[in-house]
Amino acid sequence: MLTAISGDHVLHAPLKLIALDADDLAVVSAHVQDARVQTGDIIWRQGEKRLVIGLHRLDWEQTFAGETSPRRLIAALRFDRVLACKSRNIDPAATEALLELVGIEFCPGEAPGGCALLLFSHGGALRLDVECLECELTDLGPDDLETVNGYGRAAS
Repeated sequence: MLTAISGDHVLHAPLKLIALDADDLAVVSAHVQDARVQTGDIIWRQGEKRLVIGLHRLDWEQTFAGETSPRRLIAALRFDRVLACKSRNIDPAATEALLELVGIEFCPGEAPGGCALLLFSHGGALRLDVECLECELTDLGPDDLETVNGYGRAAS
């Protein structure tokens, strides 16, 4: 991993992970644990068989490197080859609702398919029925616009 020093902070190269099986997805899940998601940033593109989620994830690499003040990174989480997307305790009409991603699991079905479960705090969940597992997590940059609520949105 590439690193650079900027002021008092160590900056790591942007993370890009691809998951093609349950073990890979467990690594992605660890990196998005406690990520903050606004419901309006969950985009289901049924015609493209794709789900994209914009999120604010904790920079775990920076935390484990000894930085005392945690920071968040803006990232995109993408699932391809998605046949169906179902939700529980998530209202897609409440676009400003804030969710916290607890983790992601893969439940195999008829090979190579199955379902990916995205679990959120307070009982929210997304179930993605997939032809096969194709997931990508990409960092887009530091969340320099964090405000009082820490979700990168201007306080009203």
